[in-house]
Amino acid sequence: MKRLMQDKILSAIIIVMMIFVSLIVILMIIALIIKSNPILQTGSLISIICSDSWHPMKGEFGFLPFIAGTLWVTLLALIMAVPIALMSAIYLSIYAPLFIREFSKPFIDLLAGIPSVIYGIWGVLIIVPFVKNIIAPFFNKYSSGYSVLSGGIVLSIMILPIIIHITMEIIATVPGGLNEASLSLGATQWQSVKHVIVRKGMPGIIAAIVLGLSRAFGETMAVLMVAGNVVKLPTGPLDPGYALPALIANNYGEMLSIPMYDSALMLASLILLIVILFFNVISRLILLHVKRRIA
Repeated sequence: MKRLMQDKILSAIIIVMMIFVSLIVILMIIALIIKSNPILQTGSLISIICSDSWHPMKGEFGFLPFIAGTLWVTLLALIMAVPIALMSAIYLSIYAPLFIREFSKPFIDLLAGIPSVIYGIWGVLIIVPFVKNIIAPFFNKYSSGYSVLSGGIVLSIMILPIIIHITMEIIATVPGGLNEASLSLGATQWQSVKHVIVRKGMPGIIAAIVLGLSRAFGETMAVLMVAGNVVKLPTGPLDPGYALPALIANNYGEMLSIPMYDSALMLASLILLIVILFFNVISRLILLHVKRRIA
């Protein structure tokens, strides 16, 4: 009887904590909606998002350049990071000897733990000159180096450990008997990986990519330092861009005295929060689905 009471008390505490955490997120959304209301009174949300006119002193707050800059940087980061992360995870999980796997894990963890400002400094010192002096001349174009491509390269390094870790965990959950059965039928190791392991773990791999996407979408300091922060629509990877998180970080403190500007920044925060929540919920649903399939 005592043990049952303890279980019920612990269950109640866990439920209360879960509700408390959920309430924090809900209260954040409500507060941002309230703070964003002044700018939403000036026009529809669609017109604000789709406008590329950003002239705060004239009362024009178009978010399209910032959304486009965020999408450019995020998509470039995914294009560069996903193939490397998947191949690394497959190698470490299937092909690598045990000592190489154990030796590499601390370095992957180190990549995940480095502060974003350090990545930003590294990007300014290494990536920006690389883009300016090598990448841009190769395509017969001029670039200052501060571009969405630089932001994408730095961001791709930052999301590598997330995708590698989760993909390795997904591969580890695939029953070993499936791989052995495939090999016993005459398949090569790569054919077994491609048609059995990756196919079985694909929902989880997609969830890993989505989690990496949500991290990339919300990254601030590193992108702020290397992307250029020019309010215009990027037309190519060598153009400068201005991401939503960088907009908030650059202007929030000094623009609080301008009510409409403050409201615009709150709306940017709301958009960012909703997008990241959406990606995280999708990734969690996919992970639950793959666990049920494998169980």
